[in-house]
Amino acid sequence: MAESWSFLDTVEPNFQPLVVVELAKDTKKETIEWFTKRIVDKKANAGAQLLVRPLVTENGDENIYLVGASNLRLLLGAETVGLVKECNDNSMRTFTYSSRKTFKDFADDNHNFLTMAERQYIIKHELENLRAKDEKMIPGYPQAKLYPGKSIVRRLLTSGILVQIFPLHDREELKKLRHSWYGRVKVGYQPLDEIRCYFGETIALYFGFLEYFTFALIPMAVIGIPYYVFAWEDYDKYVMFATFNLLWSTVILEVWKRICAIMTYRWGTLLMKRQFEEPRPGFHGVLGINPVTGREEPVYSSIKRQIRIYLVSLPFVCLCLYFSLYVMMIYFDLEQWALDYHEENESNFSSLMLFVPSIIYAVVIEIMNRIYRYAAEFLTSWENHRLESSYQNHLILKVLVFNFLNCFASLFYIAFVLFDMKLLRQSLATLLITSQILNQFAESLLPYWLQKRHKKRMKKRMCSLKTDTDLSLVEQVNLEKEMGTYFGTFDDYLELFLQFGYVSLFSCVYPLAAVFAVLNNITEIYSDALKMCRVYKRPFAEPSANIGVWQHLLLAIKFIMAFVIPDKPRDIQIKLAKLEFESLEALKQQQMKLAAESLKE
Repeated sequence: MAESWSFLDTVEPNFQPLVVVELAKDTKKETIEWFTKRIVDKKANAGAQLLVRPLVTENGDENIYLVGASNLRLLLGAETVGLVKECNDNSMRTFTYSSRKTFKDFADDNHNFLTMAERQYIIKHELENLRAKDEKMIPGYPQAKLYPGKSIVRRLLTSGILVQIFPLHDREELKKLRHSWYGRVKVGYQPLDEIRCYFGETIALYFGFLEYFTFALIPMAVIGIPYYVFAWEDYDKYVMFATFNLLWSTVILEVWKRICAIMTYRWGTLLMKRQFEEPRPGFHGVLGINPVTGREEPVYSSIKRQIRIYLVSLPFVCLCLYFSLYVMMIYFDLEQWALDYHEENESNFSSLMLFVPSIIYAVVIEIMNRIYRYAAEFLTSWENHRLESSYQNHLILKVLVFNFLNCFASLFYIAFVLFDMKLLRQSLATLLITSQILNQFAESLLPYWLQKRHKKRMKKRMCSLKTDTDLSLVEQVNLEKEMGTYFGTFDDYLELFLQFGYVSLFSCVYPLAAVFAVLNNITEIYSDALKMCRVYKRPFAEPSANIGVWQHLLLAIKFIMAFVIPDKPRDIQIKLAKLEFESLEALKQQQMKLAAESLKE
């Protein structure tokens, strides 16, 4: 492949913009010239060998640049990143340029062999791998230090010179995807292959899991309805429902692993080799030598990091957990007040007041979760983790521990301390329904409304035409750069994780939990699809072979459930203990009687 770079032409007559690079408006001219030169320079000169075009805005500013690449450059880049494609014999193999003719649908004049998401991923990979050579600083910014091997893009981002890099939407393909995905209400599967081609494997896997989990909830919902209607006070029958619950949670997770493997093999990510992970942009330290790569890069003492984790982050998390439990006890005081008020008045209003503490508590939980999330992100960033995977793992652990306790502590307390099944059903129903309504509003409806308002203002300001398809490229870029940024599937999986906890841990007490979960997930599919297509900027595709750490966390809930749901119900345990006590007492009386008779003899 090394010989191929020498004849690669950087001139492309039919330039297709794929990625937008936005620099700060006051960026110095020498910095722009240096950066764009590094993008178009040949690989032999440590460049990316891509194509760049300036985008002149209505104000005449030249701080936005469009990046593309020739078809040959993209094919060579596909080999570099290790894309896996289908061959003519229907097998999946890592793409190589030398054996390109053996791959299915490949032709020299076929520029759609690589999906647009794959092409944008290749450009992102090449931009991120632009590294400093002999430069000691970014030209024009002596305070922005460089050293050999440092990622130029990451340094520009941390210095505030580079505002953002994002992939452009393909308006025609997006219109087709919107129509087949959420353009009409239908009963059927999502177009996961089309979603994967447009947004990449990570997002396609999320929607695949959301769809699978929704279908998996249907048996629980169907069984839960008659249990709710006919067996409300017959607690012995709930043992059968709890047993089915445990089997259901085990089976659906195992089946999902098989379905996930089938999908990712077809998409080629199951066989992709893992890329060597670079230091994250926010990582800082003194210059040292990486023992693996031999390159100069920042080095930070692991002892200092452990001190920050165990002496600052851990006590802070424990303090937040204590505060969460304190708020929970206030909630129980409110419940007692509402119950006393109802017993004194016994009116329709007092009956409604019984639900007010749970609703207030559900809203407080959502607010606390969101505030804590910002604190957890700040602490995890301050811990200065070198790799993005390490940062994400520590962030997930912090957020999950707090969210799990915040959402489920009151339910466990009611179930195993107060033994109040009526209050448990009421609290579970209120928490579940209120949290679903708040999440739908905060994550989809509100951002969509704000984006729609911004879009109207932008169209008026730029005097654009009436339909999206008539927008010029300048107008499209200006609209998309102001759209919100999609920060990944973390919040989406967290919501599903908590929902799985509600259903698997407590649906035996409130069988309609699965019904409300199904209804929520159906609306979630449509609202998340709307969010991806119309609210946020197009995210870069990220190859994934599974849903990552969330799969193990769902298994962890299954083991918690096995511990929480005892083999024998509490009343049966009491009856068995009573029988055992009575038999032991009878045996003891018989032995005493025999001993007394032997003494008489």
